[in-house]
Amino acid sequence: MTNLSSAVLRYTAFATDPEGGNPAGIVLDASALDDAAMLAIAADLGYSESAFLTAPPEGLGEPGRAFTIRYFSPKAEVSFCGHATVATAVALAERIGPGALTFATQAGTVPVEVVEADGVLQATLTSVEPHLEEVADLSEALDILRWGKDDLDAAFPPRIAYAGARHLVLAAATRERLADLDYDFDRLAAYMTRYDLTTVQLVWRESEHVFHVRDPFPVGGVVEDPATGAAAAAFGAYVRELGIVAPAATLTLHQGEDMGRPGLLTVELRDGDPRVHVSGAAVPIP
Repeated sequence: MTNLSSAVLRYTAFATDPEGGNPAGIVLDASALDDAAMLAIAADLGYSESAFLTAPPEGLGEPGRAFTIRYFSPKAEVSFCGHATVATAVALAERIGPGALTFATQAGTVPVEVVEADGVLQATLTSVEPHLEEVADLSEALDILRWGKDDLDAAFPPRIAYAGARHLVLAAATRERLADLDYDFDRLAAYMTRYDLTTVQLVWRESEHVFHVRDPFPVGGVVEDPATGAAAAAFGAYVRELGIVAPAATLTLHQGEDMGRPGLLTVELRDGDPRVHVSGAAVPIP
């Protein structure tokens, strides 16, 4: 990894405008950093997550295009982060060229394909195999969010969805309910810690394959995550397993609009492939 810099880079993922999407810190060669140093860098940046690359496990992927990747929020290490993966893949592609990359994460191996279209680099990550779980203490979660049961869309049963990290999926009955985010930060952080949740994936369905989403992230030390690739992957698994969309479908997720940082995430479900594919652009932050 001697050809990659140990400097801290700043990119935003799921947007082509530096003012949109979700910012991530990236260190392409973190071989000289220990855990405390990585956490300190993430905390200093203050982004929802930052990514740190080191050498890959032996035999993983193509030499020079495979890496171990770790993710830190300002408060703690997380097992998987989609937006930081997309941002890192694009940063690497700018330096070593588009194509296939392979990342070893705490959640498992995550392949990423980077392509250039109309001068824009787009990365597609492939999740680990997902699963769903029933929700414990739904009433408490709603109380913390200050939602009533009538605020939920009955067509979307609450579930915990996993595709590398655990997310509580709740669907709002109206766009207005989604827009009005006002929750108890400390109580939600405690609830999420108790159930090992990375974010709460709040969604509203605009049309058959178009959704608006928001992700409270108090366990990471921020009120809201602007564009959440891991949650998008989990949500793709959720709608497929519950039969809300066909086994093969492409979803468009709009996130960050209510924060003034609009982002666009594409979720692809492929027939016969249990994994979920999440795509987006990424650009440097000046």
